[in-house]
Amino acid sequence: MLENELEKAGLSVDEAKTYLAALELGETTISRLAKKSGVNRSTTYFVIDSLIEKGLISKIRKGKKTFFYAEDPRKIREILKEKEAAIEKIMPSLLAFTNLIDRKPDIRYFEGPQGIKEVYKDTLNYPGQEICAWFSEAFLKFDESFFYDYYIPERLRKKISVRAIFPDTDEMKKFSMLDEKQLRRSKMIPKEKFKMPVEISLYGKRKIGIMAYEEKIGLIIESQKIYTGLKSIFEAMWEISGE
Repeated sequence: MLENELEKAGLSVDEAKTYLAALELGETTISRLAKKSGVNRSTTYFVIDSLIEKGLISKIRKGKKTFFYAEDPRKIREILKEKEAAIEKIMPSLLAFTNLIDRKPDIRYFEGPQGIKEVYKDTLNYPGQEICAWFSEAFLKFDESFFYDYYIPERLRKKISVRAIFPDTDEMKKFSMLDEKQLRRSKMIPKEKFKMPVEISLYGKRKIGIMAYEEKIGLIIESQKIYTGLKSIFEAMWEISGE
């Protein structure tokens, strides 16, 4: 039982056995340690060197003999704290490295009106960030109470701003009149050139939300490469679009 716990703390099987034997024996010789722990004597030499390096065993010379004794078990807690501090120190570098790994996109699929709402709700998980979206006029007919009683108030509460590109229609012009109040900036494209049957939202710095109102399906795609590509297209369209 104790051996297993020591292994979880980072000791090898032989280190755990030898350290427990040293605790029981007190000041002792290497031959007695090997016998008590059940670890081969030649292996015990290497194990003791490792435990000395970890600060869990110390040695003392008496005459011509060398004796070994276990350090306070609380030393293990100090070692774990040191390891944790070391890991925390390098964690930013490790996380930065993982961003370089080419991964397959993570795609989640949702059905029905509730599924579309799940995509919208996911965009609320990134307070203080910006959503860049291509709006479809179809969303104006989708559950007004969800938008005006829940989604927009919650987005405003979390200070999530929106930049939106949508077709230049009378209905969308009316919608854009609420831009300032709803923490949104919008640009319009002639409806003849902007036939957008779905809404596409870019958010969370790596997520794409797709809401297909007629088909009643929602998709969340998580991919840095796809996000970056679509974001570049959005910025280009934003730049050339009129106010």
